Amino acid sequence: MARTVVISGGGTGIGLATARAFARDGDRVVLLGRRAEVLEQAAAAVPGAVARAVDLTDPGQTQEAARFICERFGAVDVLVNNAGGNGGLEPPPDTADPLAAVAHDWTVNFRLNVHTAVLLTEALRDHLASPGGRLLFLSSIAALRGSGSHPYASAKAALHPYAQALARSLGPHGVTVNLVAPGYVEETGFFGGALPDERHDALVAETLTGRAGTPGDVAETLHWLASAAAGHITAQVIQVNGGAERGR
Repeated sequence: MARTVVISGGGTGIGLATARAFARDGDRVVLLGRRAEVLEQAAAAVPGAVARAVDLTDPGQTQEAARFICERFGAVDVLVNNAGGNGGLEPPPDTADPLAAVAHDWTVNFRLNVHTAVLLTEALRDHLASPGGRLLFLSSIAALRGSGSHPYASAKAALHPYAQALARSLGPHGVTVNLVAPGYVEETGFFGGALPDERHDALVAETLTGRAGTPGDVAETLHWLASAAAGHITAQVIQVNGGAERGR
């Protein structure tokens, strides 16, 4: 039976690869994101996908998107909170005050990576299929060991206690909640362009597999966590990083 799968940040990279993985099973995929044109192009490339442009940092827009999804599809079987990214790529603040710049950096990263996930989850949590619902969050290797961007790493880490609390409250209803923490993944817009060869090689050298990750690596992990085979896995952080950070 076809499921309804909602993917935020579904227009490119990991989100688009995830959409393709679910569509392969014949599932109905709803792609959410800020850029309407990008989403429409993605939906055209994924059989049966529906695109909905929305700013998930805005409570009103998020509620409208949730209403659209529930009215059109009913229960949500799988919610993938993939929207987020590198706050350093957002427009800089119009200020020369260094402390104001710090506040801007932290605020932007939390809005992109935490608010988007929390607002969409809260808008849809009562509409998750029960039993059988799957709630998934995109974390990062940075949440486990830090990174060059303290605000980004902290924002991703903030998702962990939230997801674990949801796992506790939704578990009795047959809904599982997990996080996937990718390491370095090529073919995304996270860095705003190609990395210098030296940086790329250093990140690959940290892995035990000798290669960078791909969007498909992460997508297939999300797809499996949403399957019946993973029905007794919840409140976990699944690392997809080629061994760059060890599980514990």
